[in-house]
Amino acid sequence: MNWRTIIYVVLLVSLTVAKALPRTSRDVEGKTSIGQRFSQLHENNFKAIALLMFAQYVPGGTFGRAAGMAEGVTALARSCAAAARDSPDCLRPLDKIFFDTICQEKNLPSIADCCAKEDPERNDCFLSLKNFSQGFIPALERPDAGAACRNYSQHQQPLTAHFIYEVSRKHPFLSAPTILSAAQRYEEMLRSCCGGVESPSQQLEECFQTQAPKVVKPVREDALRQEHTCGILKKFGERTLKALKLTQISQKFPKADFGTVHKLVMDVADMHKDCCRGDTLDCMRDREDILHYVCSNQRTLSSKIQQCCEKPLLQRSECLIRVENDDKPADLSPHVREFIEDKGICERFAQEKDTHLARFLYEYSRRHPEFSAQMLLRIGKGYEDLLQECCRPGAPGGCLGRGEEELRKHIYETESVMRTSCDIYNEKGDYYFQNELLMSFTKKMPQLTSAELIKFTKEMTAIGSKCCQLGQDKLLPCAEENLDLVLGEICRRHLADPINPGVCRCCSSSYAFRRPCIGKLEVDESYVPLALTPGLFAFHGDLCTTEEEKLQHRKQEMLITLLKYKPQISPEQLSSVTAAFAAMRERCCGETDPEACFLKEGPELIKRSEKMLSA
Repeated sequence: MNWRTIIYVVLLVSLTVAKALPRTSRDVEGKTSIGQRFSQLHENNFKAIALLMFAQYVPGGTFGRAAGMAEGVTALARSCAAAARDSPDCLRPLDKIFFDTICQEKNLPSIADCCAKEDPERNDCFLSLKNFSQGFIPALERPDAGAACRNYSQHQQPLTAHFIYEVSRKHPFLSAPTILSAAQRYEEMLRSCCGGVESPSQQLEECFQTQAPKVVKPVREDALRQEHTCGILKKFGERTLKALKLTQISQKFPKADFGTVHKLVMDVADMHKDCCRGDTLDCMRDREDILHYVCSNQRTLSSKIQQCCEKPLLQRSECLIRVENDDKPADLSPHVREFIEDKGICERFAQEKDTHLARFLYEYSRRHPEFSAQMLLRIGKGYEDLLQECCRPGAPGGCLGRGEEELRKHIYETESVMRTSCDIYNEKGDYYFQNELLMSFTKKMPQLTSAELIKFTKEMTAIGSKCCQLGQDKLLPCAEENLDLVLGEICRRHLADPINPGVCRCCSSSYAFRRPCIGKLEVDESYVPLALTPGLFAFHGDLCTTEEEKLQHRKQEMLITLLKYKPQISPEQLSSVTAAFAAMRERCCGETDPEACFLKEGPELIKRSEKMLSA
């Protein structure tokens, strides 16, 4: 079988891949055979999906075992499509055939317990293995240029299959379209960079350094987005996820009526439930159904999605996620006062609470594309709290009327936080803005390692670079929704290894208020500062490097250590210590033997700094 052609065929098929796959054994028992699936998908597509699934369900196996199982299932499908349609093997549902194939293999890691179970418990057991395997396989990295090109010149055909396998097992929850699109980009990179086999290694490295981010970055971003969404679903539940999707879909499709938006919200939430469980087959089918519905109803949904719907199906989903919001209907009133002024509000709230709140969120979101989804959820929660207070017996007259004033106050506070952050970013630039964040987050979360603090604050700084140049109508959605991804990472880190009680409260109490909660955290009073040991502050010749990025990284590590040693340090004390350090560095880096100078001057600097800090 020619593995190299698989990706191109997959990309050309109009996701009959998903349409042809069954949803679950219970749905398709006796209805559709593997032979029919094979005929609909064609051999290359069927085999690519089989390899992807075996890699995701048995991430601790090997490429040879996964490819062998894919070959076996494909051979069965081929024979069923050709002649043996009525064979008992051919009448089994496709997901059952996949799991039976895995269970027939000997010495595969961790599967014995699952294989001892009957469906549907066996299916659930394999899904739990996916959850367990995450984090035990190294992340996808940029390939070695020389080795990749040698393999490409000698083994072009199976190389793309290896890539599918590696990405799938490293990301067992990642969708098939994302993986197959990445495989196409990988093939294009190899063809571009390895075209001249005799190219000098330096040119190969430069080519890979330029091209590899186009392959790896979308995989990481999609994996992060999916992990983020699944984290929301797991921690805050289906109701919160539906509310989030309601705001996002209402903003994207402001002309759509409530019934249409509600249908999309339910479908998208169901898709995420399947995808987050790791149900590869159901996830693919759900996604395709949503794309088909959206592109079949362009006239009633949006005037901005035609180009997305004309793209190959694997590119369509990403395009729809990124497409700009449609224009608001011309006759859409600017206010939603009927949700406060109508006399029957309290009765409707009592009779159909969730539907009433959903209608409010829909109406408010479609009118305000300039607000972030998280801010809209906070507004929705404020409205719910207002109704609960004002609709109770004995509530004072005019109680509902104060809702608008509270709303204006919250909008002003949120916009002020973002404007202030952007003012600081524009004034200080990347490095010094990140240092400001480091000082803040090291005090809030001193339990994080230096590497973690630098990573998270670097991601936040990139948000400033991306969003602070935008107009006021796009600043909030860009800034808060991207910041939400970083805070989601921090909260998942906390879930794996608790940070401190303050972070626990912010990450657990409310999704919508997570960002303001973390923003208000101050110095962690439960933290025991580092003790001053001889090796705590070590000054060496690497401080004299002329590579600015390395020097900045080293300085940031020392800043974090200082803050973990003295969390209550004042700005004036920090400024004095920083100036003393800069003077010592300049003096020692001018010496012929900087290392000897640092060895002498370093302890003196620590003594002087101790006096400054104890003053």
